[in-house]
Amino acid sequence: MSKIRLSPSRVNDFSNCPQLYKFRSIDQIPEPISLDAERGTLVHSVLEELFESPAPLRTLARALEILPTSWEAQIEAKPALHESEIDLKEWLDRAASLLTTYFSLEEPASFEPTSRELHLEMDLSEDIYLHGFIDRLDIADTGEVRIVDYKTGKAPKPGWEEKALFQLRIYALIYWRIHGVLPHRLQLMYLGDGQLLRSAPTSSQLENTEKKLLAVADEIFAALETGQWRPRPSRLCDWCSFKTICPAFTH
Repeated sequence: MSKIRLSPSRVNDFSNCPQLYKFRSIDQIPEPISLDAERGTLVHSVLEELFESPAPLRTLARALEILPTSWEAQIEAKPALHESEIDLKEWLDRAASLLTTYFSLEEPASFEPTSRELHLEMDLSEDIYLHGFIDRLDIADTGEVRIVDYKTGKAPKPGWEEKALFQLRIYALIYWRIHGVLPHRLQLMYLGDGQLLRSAPTSSQLENTEKKLLAVADEIFAALETGQWRPRPSRLCDWCSFKTICPAFTH
């Protein structure tokens, strides 16, 4: 059986609905453009370019200056966006609002990030390749490592924080296994409502994360063997682009 590729997104897909995982990872069925996802991509690209500027120039004014040119580059890279019914002013105003919220959460001129859009990868086992992209990695002069992820939505409701942090714990696990350094801080920045979610991971938490990943991989291998990808209907189905072909709704 061939090696499977796992990332936080694909693990989340399978955990939410094995059938969704199959549609995306096995069948690789194209999906319609998600404007929410494209807005997230736009804001991420602006922040990535912002940190290319010298510290004194990392201002909100500079970010707003970068915004329209980043959007033009995004459209050029994905011509299908031309067909989307987007009110350009409203679209850029919303992105500008998210960037304004970012500046209320931290001052980018006050530190130097170590890496942006950092790709981490490792073999979790002989049959499992694990990888992911970190939005930002900061290493302090004293050696502490901080993993930062930008979210353009709102912070999770009470009780759902652990699920949100699981993604960053996967990144922390890979970094720990590769470099032998336990990240000091995990930080989710929710630009939709200006909330921060922070966590100080422990080695025990990351070992448990590894066990969960191995368990998910076992379930995926079992599904590959049997061909059974059981749909898991939930409220998330209302936003799923595969709903019209999903066995949970077509039978």
